[in-house]
Amino acid sequence: MSEEKTVVAIVDDDPRVLESLEELLESAGYVARSFSSAGSLLASGLSGVDVLITDIGMPGMDGFELRDLVREAHPELPVFLITGRHEIADQGRAQGISGFFRKPFDGRVLLAAIGDALRD
Repeated sequence: MSEEKTVVAIVDDDPRVLESLEELLESAGYVARSFSSAGSLLASGLSGVDVLITDIGMPGMDGFELRDLVREAHPELPVFLITGRHEIADQGRAQGISGFFRKPFDGRVLLAAIGDALRD
């Protein structure tokens, strides 16, 4: 009997970030599901997703808005926010996340944070 792998959904409008994170997560034994927008993730559903990593600054629904919608339906789902900008200046908006990473970030630190969140 095979053990089911942890599924990590990644939402970012930059295809290079998606590709990089997919490679990182898959090399660590996770299943990566990539989405170029919050809408595409929501359209596919969150069924089977164990962790969410989302960019903050995206066209349409931003990462904060996505985090809020996800929290309503799945309050236990670990959510990590990533950004190349300074959106995190509003610390109040950063509440209710498992971690925050400013691009470029150390992949090993992200993987450790994901592991910690899954053990909680």
